[in-house]
Amino acid sequence: MTDTARIGPEGPTPPPPPVRRNAFTRFLDTVEWLGNLLPHPVTLFFLLAVGIVLLSGVFGALGVAVEDPRPVGSSGRADDGMIRAVSLMTEDGLRRIFTGLVSNFTSFAPLGVVLVAMLGVGVAERSGLLSAAVRGTVLAAPRNLVTFMVVFAGIMSNIASEMGYVVLIPLAGAVYYSLGRHPLAGMAAAFAGVSGGYAANLLIGTIDPLLAGITQEAARLIDPAYQVSVTASWYFMAVSVPMIAAIGTFVSTYTVEPKIGPYDPKVADPEILKGASLEPLTGMEKKGLMVAGLAMLGVLALMALTLWPEGGLLRDPETGDRLRSPFFSGFVTWIFVFFVVVGFAYGRVTGTMKRDKDVIDGMASAVSTLGLYVVIVFFAAQFVAFFGWSNLGGITAVAGATFLQNSGLTGPAIFIGFILICCLVNLTIGSSSAQWAMTAPIFVPMLMLIGYSPELVATAYRIGDSTTNIITPMMSYFGLILAWAVRYDRNVGIGTMIAMMLPYSIFFTIGWTILFFVWVFGFGLPVGPGSPTFYTPG
Repeated sequence: MTDTARIGPEGPTPPPPPVRRNAFTRFLDTVEWLGNLLPHPVTLFFLLAVGIVLLSGVFGALGVAVEDPRPVGSSGRADDGMIRAVSLMTEDGLRRIFTGLVSNFTSFAPLGVVLVAMLGVGVAERSGLLSAAVRGTVLAAPRNLVTFMVVFAGIMSNIASEMGYVVLIPLAGAVYYSLGRHPLAGMAAAFAGVSGGYAANLLIGTIDPLLAGITQEAARLIDPAYQVSVTASWYFMAVSVPMIAAIGTFVSTYTVEPKIGPYDPKVADPEILKGASLEPLTGMEKKGLMVAGLAMLGVLALMALTLWPEGGLLRDPETGDRLRSPFFSGFVTWIFVFFVVVGFAYGRVTGTMKRDKDVIDGMASAVSTLGLYVVIVFFAAQFVAFFGWSNLGGITAVAGATFLQNSGLTGPAIFIGFILICCLVNLTIGSSSAQWAMTAPIFVPMLMLIGYSPELVATAYRIGDSTTNIITPMMSYFGLILAWAVRYDRNVGIGTMIAMMLPYSIFFTIGWTILFFVWVFGFGLPVGPGSPTFYTPG
């Protein structure tokens, strides 16, 4: 850290006061140091993939197995009802690795989502729309509310599927830089909201129907007629939003940003800093934003027409359902269309986009910035595939659930252990639905038999499932966030990312667990409409 004044986007600013290295800050420094001892993320995922292959050989030879808690006939359940470690060191395993290398990469879900979304975002960026929108928003917003609004927007973004990861997080970096603050602090605040606050929302999101369906199937192992509503956790998740936004703001302001310190633009890719300044909007830019706003209303109207009316094109063609529908399962298409249409409308007015070549150049430019991410994804996809093939993830989940089951706890305190188990399992199984599909058949019947409702169990699960997303490289978009962070600071490593996000994870877990106990067992309030807190067996 330097003691001299620095030149930021708003001109000279006085040197910041020295950061006090309290015990917690020194702990985070240690986490960062240890994490950065790890090799490059690409090398790390390669070594992890190799390690999983070797470990599967050992566990397969030892015959490690656990009982599969899923009902008979479930997809992927073995005929003998066991989850067995599968060795990839056999001839069949090695052949599967050899032939699956390409398909593992191309079928890795976040890759396609990110590439398609970035094609659209690239048009909006190249036209100048994103820069103008950032400047207009920052100039109009009270400075002391920027962090709160970034975290809040991150929480709410999960309504729009992956938009928070591919749009909001890099945009938050640009907002902070334009304010003369460290862009990584902005990205951390947005990442905390998008991923750490994943389970919270004021509205019903795309994950709610999926988790409700899994919970219902697990509950029917005890009560064959049990129904779990899509809104089962809505009250609690809605009241969680301001709390998570407030905690995220507190952690950002008093822990993360002071620890990061002032920003030195010399460590950045110069391309990413272009246009990130607080210059007032010109008359042409204001006119472009007005036209872009009209284009946005047009896209939103088209979206509504495909979803809301009876017989809407993108509702479920068989049931007419709006939530479980092509509209949401293909939401990345809307992200692409939205940014292409709105970005081109802005560019036509301001003169930055006059022909099809300008649109194509914008798309190509956006994809060209994802080179590191594509390389990381190739090796991460192999690791995730090998982990699944070996059944080590399922064995880990069942072992953790069995440990809690054998703990002997029956009172409300059992939910503390349950949430912590979910936090730990989430470090190895990044998919919310995959983790719940594996553990719900254990936890839901177990806790129903001691008197707790499936809705309550699913709500507690969502706390543990969210809060450790931001500190595990197993989270699908961790590599993407790291790739963007490196553009702002070439010295960032995995340890830097984990140390930066760990305070959010700790405070979110503590705060959310306290809210859960106060809401449910203190005030006796239901977690959702018609959701009971207790269940009477039989």
